[in-house]
Amino acid sequence: MLKPVIQRNDPKARLLIGIVSVVVFVAVVALKYIAIPVDPSFNVHIFATINAYLNGSVAILLLTALIAVKMKNYSLHKRTMFAAIILSVLFLLSYIAHHALAADTVYPKDAPYRAFYLIILLTHIMLAGVILPFILYTAYRALTAEFPAHKKLARITWPVWFYVACTGVIVYLMISPYYT
Repeated sequence: MLKPVIQRNDPKARLLIGIVSVVVFVAVVALKYIAIPVDPSFNVHIFATINAYLNGSVAILLLTALIAVKMKNYSLHKRTMFAAIILSVLFLLSYIAHHALAADTVYPKDAPYRAFYLIILLTHIMLAGVILPFILYTAYRALTAEFPAHKKLARITWPVWFYVACTGVIVYLMISPYYT
């Protein structure tokens, strides 16, 4: 097993995780109501493409981390999970840029697979909205070397995070033909 990277301090960790989670959630919800009135000299949907690549990369890293931990290669697991978190932060920045600069794109009512798209989109949005504190708290338990608690949380966090990453790519592939 790995040694602790940080000292355990649950009250401060809970506060910081709570603040970060609420700020990110509020920022993402606010994007529905805030648009930056600029006319960039590039196609802002490039951010959506970047987001899809980041989500796909996160999914691959999550699978790699799962395999590494099953093989008891904890060092590789730690590195790949850290990389997944970093790419998720980059995703969040790109997501904010895309939704701040681009108008909403609606999946046409007469388009094929609309019901499937809406189900995937709805579950993706709901789970993406709640997964962040779980990710942060799971990482915190790993960083403090509380591995039984980390493992217990990871059994919930990992599949949800993996689903969100994979469905992010699916949503992009389905909506991108309708970008204007």
